[in-house]
Amino acid sequence: MCVNVMLVDDHILMREGIKNLLEFDGEMKVISEASDGIDCLNNLQEVIPDIVLLDINMPNKNGLDVLRDIKEQKIPVKVLILTVHNEVEYLLKAVDIGANGYIMKDSESIELKKAIYYILNGESYIQPSLIPALNARLVNRDTEKEKIEQLTKRELEVLIQVASGMFNKEIALRLDISERTVKNHISNIFKKIEVNDRTQAAVFAIKNNLIQLY
Repeated sequence: MCVNVMLVDDHILMREGIKNLLEFDGEMKVISEASDGIDCLNNLQEVIPDIVLLDINMPNKNGLDVLRDIKEQKIPVKVLILTVHNEVEYLLKAVDIGANGYIMKDSESIELKKAIYYILNGESYIQPSLIPALNARLVNRDTEKEKIEQLTKRELEVLIQVASGMFNKEIALRLDISERTVKNHISNIFKKIEVNDRTQAAVFAIKNNLIQLY
């Protein structure tokens, strides 16, 4: 049975190259192409492939946002992220959102096809070279989750205000507590999440999605 594929990448030459690789032996067919995230979602209203090969960096709507939309809209398609990004944070976000696989663009064609068949057989596929970094990040995230759970509700509120760039006096006014109490909370927060200053605390809050940057 021929595997129907959608290619989503803003580089025409990249799409042409991948298409030629996939269709070389006749086992796969590219039935749709998109140059950005909006095109991809529009195309999925017309045709549902077996699998979408999805780039991350694209104009109008990036691949992770497209993946999120696909999951939220419950579009019945498998998604393999095909990207230049080997940073673990991108991989972690893709996995969290629900990507079926994640592979680098510099992979060999045999690994790309292997990933596709793994996914179509109901398994997930992450490029082996990326797995150690992912596992390390997941362990670290579990540790950070435990740190967050140690914070009281008030300490969590103070941490969020600190990460938002507010000074102690502003936090005291907003939360209707004294500056001394704010200082005590911050001292306890630093100990519990194991940081030394407000900048590190802010980075901790951002990394753990306690505050969003826009």
